[in-house]
Amino acid sequence: METKEYIESGILELYVYGLLSESESEEVASKAKNSAEINSEIIAIEKAIVALSSSFSPFHSVANFEKIKEKLELKHAPVITLESSSNKMQYLGWAAALLLLLGVGYQYNELNVSSSQVAATKLEKATLEKEFKSLKIKNTAVETSLAVVRDTKNTVVGLGGQAVAPESFAKVYWNQDTKVVYVDASGLPEPPKGMVYQVWALKLDPLTPTSIGLLENFDKNDQKLFAVNNANEAQAFGITLEPAGGSPTPTMEQLYTLGKV
Repeated sequence: METKEYIESGILELYVYGLLSESESEEVASKAKNSAEINSEIIAIEKAIVALSSSFSPFHSVANFEKIKEKLELKHAPVITLESSSNKMQYLGWAAALLLLLGVGYQYNELNVSSSQVAATKLEKATLEKEFKSLKIKNTAVETSLAVVRDTKNTVVGLGGQAVAPESFAKVYWNQDTKVVYVDASGLPEPPKGMVYQVWALKLDPLTPTSIGLLENFDKNDQKLFAVNNANEAQAFGITLEPAGGSPTPTMEQLYTLGKV
């Protein structure tokens, strides 16, 4: 905030009246120490308050003064009566000071409300942008899944559960023209920590397994549709459970699903 805006915000008047919190007062004092303009404004406000309060200072009436003079046995001439300032002016002064204080307090409160509203709006915008990005990613994944399933050029290979997990199943979508392979692993349980599913393209005679990829980040893939490496030749596909990072050859004791083309 610029110095002029800071002075016009009304916070200096609240500082002089002692209506700020301790932390806010320390902040104003620090700014006054570093800014001659702010310090001068504080002094001017203090002088204005002193001048205003002087008009309300208590005074001795003539009668009281005469009594004091008699006690002191003073023999001077009678005291000349001075006309006191108008009560109306006093009331106007107090009213002006009260209105100033109320105006400054209102302005300061409105400034805090506006700052809070701006912060809330920024937070809401950031949240909406994050949600929109997440929905966009999910929408793209759904569109990809639909495109794979609807592609009539794909050969669909069903993989049935094996001895280690009879209830498991999976599907392979293999485009034999482009050699692109997608794996629908929605029928597989989530792998244990430190383990990963590995997909194999198999030649059956003789049995020759070729790894075509890992189903990594399994828990973060909502569609459970994974793109793996291309398969040039395959007579069957299988999925095994391997240590993180995969294995050079399949662990047959951990063969979850298998299916012929």
